Amino acid sequence: MPVLGALKRPVLLRAEINVSLVALAVAAVASRLWGLAGPRAVVFDEVYYGQFVSLYVKRIFFVDDSGPPLGHALLALGGYLGGFDGNFLWNRIGAEYTMNVPVWSLRLLPAVAGALCVPLAYQILVELRFSHCAALGAALLILLENSLITQSRLMLLESILIFFILLAVLSYLKFCNSQKRSPFSATWWFWLLLTGVACSCAVGVKYMGLFTYVLLLVIAGIHFWHLIGDQALSKVSVLCHLLARGLALVVIPVAMYLSFFYLHLTLLYRSGPHDQIMTSAFQASLEGGLARITQGQPLEIAYGSQITLRNVLGKPMPCWLHSHKNTYPIRYENGRGSSHQQQVTCYPFKDVNNWWIVKDPGTQQLVVSNPPRPIRHGHIVQLVHGITTRYLNTHDVAAPLSPHAQEVSCYIDYNISMPAQNLWRVEIVNRESDADVWKTILSEVRFVHVNTSAMLKLSGVALPDWGYRQLEVVGEKLSKGYHQSMLWNVEEHRYGKSQEQKEREVELHSPTQIDISKNLSFMAKFTELQWKILTLKNEDTEHKYSSSPLAWITMDTNIVYWLHPASGAQIHLIGNMLIWTSANAATLAYLCLFLWYLLRRRRRICDVPEDVWWAWVFAGGLCVGGWAANYLPFFLMEKTLFLYHYLPALTFQILLIPVVLQHLNDHFCRSQLSKHMFQALIVAWFSSVYLTYRTFSPLTYGEPPLSPAELRALRWKESWDILIRKH
Repeated sequence: MPVLGALKRPVLLRAEINVSLVALAVAAVASRLWGLAGPRAVVFDEVYYGQFVSLYVKRIFFVDDSGPPLGHALLALGGYLGGFDGNFLWNRIGAEYTMNVPVWSLRLLPAVAGALCVPLAYQILVELRFSHCAALGAALLILLENSLITQSRLMLLESILIFFILLAVLSYLKFCNSQKRSPFSATWWFWLLLTGVACSCAVGVKYMGLFTYVLLLVIAGIHFWHLIGDQALSKVSVLCHLLARGLALVVIPVAMYLSFFYLHLTLLYRSGPHDQIMTSAFQASLEGGLARITQGQPLEIAYGSQITLRNVLGKPMPCWLHSHKNTYPIRYENGRGSSHQQQVTCYPFKDVNNWWIVKDPGTQQLVVSNPPRPIRHGHIVQLVHGITTRYLNTHDVAAPLSPHAQEVSCYIDYNISMPAQNLWRVEIVNRESDADVWKTILSEVRFVHVNTSAMLKLSGVALPDWGYRQLEVVGEKLSKGYHQSMLWNVEEHRYGKSQEQKEREVELHSPTQIDISKNLSFMAKFTELQWKILTLKNEDTEHKYSSSPLAWITMDTNIVYWLHPASGAQIHLIGNMLIWTSANAATLAYLCLFLWYLLRRRRRICDVPEDVWWAWVFAGGLCVGGWAANYLPFFLMEKTLFLYHYLPALTFQILLIPVVLQHLNDHFCRSQLSKHMFQALIVAWFSSVYLTYRTFSPLTYGEPPLSPAELRALRWKESWDILIRKH
């Protein structure tokens, strides 16, 4: 039997192991994980990301305007695996971690990601068809770059971002090489799909990942353009190539990006400190907080409903339409007069004076009839202030701080020639049809004054002391479109049952118990959260260690991450000066050689073979393009910038160094003697790189503590901030 014959022979498994690559990976893991739990104190931006880790562990919703949620989720995963309960006060850099904080676990994923960048750099150079020595050099430079080590040994996101960027680049290169051998094979599909996945993960960690994603899309577009010109391919085959790339590089990244938010919103279902910046509908979808108040509210607003009205804009802060017994001053400080009517403002806190009753102008009834009469788009209503029972009113009197707009007040009858003008038309902006009913939380409405056509608007200006610094509300006549400052939504709602004022005041303080569900769809929540992330900006203040992009290239700046209060040991974000200088020189050399070759080729002079030229162009397009794409956009950004923003661009520059060195060795060193001399210089240069790494390693790892004299010796530039204690 053939089967029995096969069993008589031993089963052999042969495998090729790249010992150099394994050794590099081991060295990278050792350099990133050695003493990872030290210092056992909050280091620089750990104070920022740690807050989000705690919120993740406690399943509390938050918004971070710095980027998408994947990076925070990965850091939280480290805390979860380490058994972190989320209980730590992240309020100060240098604060000692308590025993319940698994420091090693929280820093593990960034460290592993940083370590994996070393073998990825090796593989990228191999896929670019450069020699083993060049690939080894690229990996060693990533291994010995102090700034990359520092950033990967802490609970920060840059090392994770760079890992996904390099993984995307490597995957695309492997896809390109498999395209030449076996298109549409399993290997071809694997690397193409992995390119899209890695790109989406890079963008999901930080929006800086978009720079590399766009770069790879451009390169893929150029490659596909050449593919169109391949006469050996049929039209159907070209179409299949287009669809495959569209699926892997556009559809899948978008779907994965949405999945990051789906995971974020699924895990963080509890109300938290950032609820107030979201709409009422979003807040009501979270457990606790507003949901406890709004759960069971009637869905449809009817005549007699008691409501609170929240301004949709939420800027300069979330606030609710409000009134109180105080009146506008008879004359303002600038001499202008007012109506001396009851003040109407927008108040940024929950208060019983935020309640209003929606009244039918045709009746005196302030309770909901049975059955309720719902209010639809276009209906005319009166808004009665719940506590003072005065009607919302506006008239041709200038607003206190916005004289171009009308004053809004609650009408007081002074027996003068100023009649009440208190009719408002309800316009539902997000309606599906003109017959839509005004709904709690879901409907965004604007109130148009019947007499003057002015719209109820939040001006956003804080009133003086006589208005208790509450926000001004005006009647705005000139309006184009639906600005959010003119939009309001009902947040709290009950059906009024008490006609007597005393009973109604008691009712206004009581919760409702009618069960109506108001769940938001995932896409509605995603759209709102994404918009908040893109538009919500904290006030950028000048930071001691912020810097301009011009200072990054020559590393004229550094950042003190941590200082031991007793020993003086410290951690700095400071790079290997020799590597940074060499990276700049390699970039300049590449650009000069590229232009020289280009001019010579225009004159029909080919200094290098055709395959070498195109390999040179592709490698430079990837490395120099990656550097430019990850660096130049920062000149257009109006935000506080730090040295670590340069690290992705620096990584591409480092990959270029061995590309230029090999090219010089292969095509400029003509004799064996010149080759040997050049290679000896490279060995000496690598030795200097290692010595520089060792010199600055105390500032990279935070130990051992250095004496004041040793610290002064490390201040290679006057602009560097090296902390030296005076004893």
